[in-house]
Amino acid sequence: MSHSKIKIGKIGETLAIQYLKGQGYHMLERNYRCPFGEIDLIAQQNRQIVFIEVKTRRSLKFGIPQAAVTSTKQKRISQVALNYLQIHDLLNAPCRFDVIAILLSHKAELIKLHQIENAFEFRAE
Repeated sequence: MSHSKIKIGKIGETLAIQYLKGQGYHMLERNYRCPFGEIDLIAQQNRQIVFIEVKTRRSLKFGIPQAAVTSTKQKRISQVALNYLQIHDLLNAPCRFDVIAILLSHKAELIKLHQIENAFEFRAE
């Protein structure tokens, strides 16, 4: 991944965190990694654990940001989420998977942030 893509991704994650905190979420993890992969953000809203994939773009040339969360990506995120829940003894906790789609200007200024709650269900296979 190019340096500029990584930088844009980090800007998007920071904007997403600011937005979520403003909505009353408590941030638990940023860039949680395990052998199965990575989840951008893990937060808590009331008693619910929320696993959040942040997709950031500077144009719609390759489609809307949330379209990049393919079924393959959903499976990987599900595996990482299960790992997190097991390690933290939260298997009985209610949880959901959200996507935050962010569109930035070419100067990396926020144009649009859209949170999709319950964007997908847990995918084991």
